Amino acid sequence: MALGVKALVWLLSLLTLFLPAGTLAWPAGWIFFSTFFGFVLFLSGWLLRTNASLLEERLTLLRRGQPFWDKVWLLGFYLLSLAWLALMPLDAVRWRWSLMPLWAACVGTLFLLGALAGIFVTIRENHSLSPVVRLQSERGHQVISSGPYAMVRHPLSSSAFLFYAGVPLLLGSWYGFACTPIFIGLLFVRAMLEERMLQNELPGYNAYMRQVTYRFIPHVW
Repeated sequence: MALGVKALVWLLSLLTLFLPAGTLAWPAGWIFFSTFFGFVLFLSGWLLRTNASLLEERLTLLRRGQPFWDKVWLLGFYLLSLAWLALMPLDAVRWRWSLMPLWAACVGTLFLLGALAGIFVTIRENHSLSPVVRLQSERGHQVISSGPYAMVRHPLSSSAFLFYAGVPLLLGSWYGFACTPIFIGLLFVRAMLEERMLQNELPGYNAYMRQVTYRFIPHVW
């Protein structure tokens, strides 16, 4: 079941990228697709060996106990991400509205790799890292204050910031890059709502907030 869902997501993402482009001869598109989904395949295999329950948790986007606002947020965020993914090949390949220098693609690639590295380090550190906002009492949910969580409270969101900034640079789309603040804003709102829930329901989280004062960027934000 999970493999079928993942295969469907891969196919949908492939079509969303290359159908709007109108061609398969798009090196930047293949670099992004192979890098990102190669990482997803690696991460899934690693979790299957080391923490199968977390893999199952991360494959489920609707859970009992999940706030209604989070269900709405997730649906809107993923639909917006698909629209964003379709916009960039239209802009950069089919209509050629954007002309980006080579250095921008290099910076975008570095941002993407940094984002994937940050995602892996965060998931490795936090065995309760669900894609949904909920208290996982059945999985021994507790405050994590080590690794990247010793520097910022939302390292996965920090990695997502890099992802949504890096991908449009790699794909050569100024219009895609202009959408980056929207995604950062949405992630910020979700982090604020999640923190409010954790303050009320997760023992020790208030003390952790006093210990780690930065949400996303050490000594900045």
